Amino acid sequence: METSGARLTPEQARSALADTEHVRASAAALSATPWPNWFFVTLTLYTAAIPITFGGLMADPDWLLPRSAWLAIMLPSTAVYLALFAVAGKAWRTKTGVALRFDVLPKRATVPLIVGLPVLLVGAAFVFRVTGRPVWLIAASLIGAAVSVGFHLAFVRLHRKTA
Repeated sequence: METSGARLTPEQARSALADTEHVRASAAALSATPWPNWFFVTLTLYTAAIPITFGGLMADPDWLLPRSAWLAIMLPSTAVYLALFAVAGKAWRTKTGVALRFDVLPKRATVPLIVGLPVLLVGAAFVFRVTGRPVWLIAASLIGAAVSVGFHLAFVRLHRKTA
């Protein structure tokens, strides 16, 4: 590697590599920055609502609301959530110049989340269908909200640590 016709010393080369690694780490941390607060709240509420709404869809027809009402709640709320997700991602890209990414997060955290959260949120509805006990839906709702808050706080800590 040459600059202005002169060769870099080993120390200069190591320094340049360290700077490159620092830039990569900073870019990764920036792209893993927490959601905007308004979307964090939206995500947490949506996550908390999924088990109860899905449980209503899976329940006997006479549980609280008719199935068609549960479906009428779930479909528009999912559409609104997805639209807000797109808005949050675009706003973040506009603000920072990088997209929100999950691949920069530790796999030991994201893999259990990607596998476990859907099992928890949807599985509770199946257990409710079998047992008829809404405590499963309430527990899944509370755990889902706690996981959402926990991941948000982890994002915040990751961002602050590398900023």
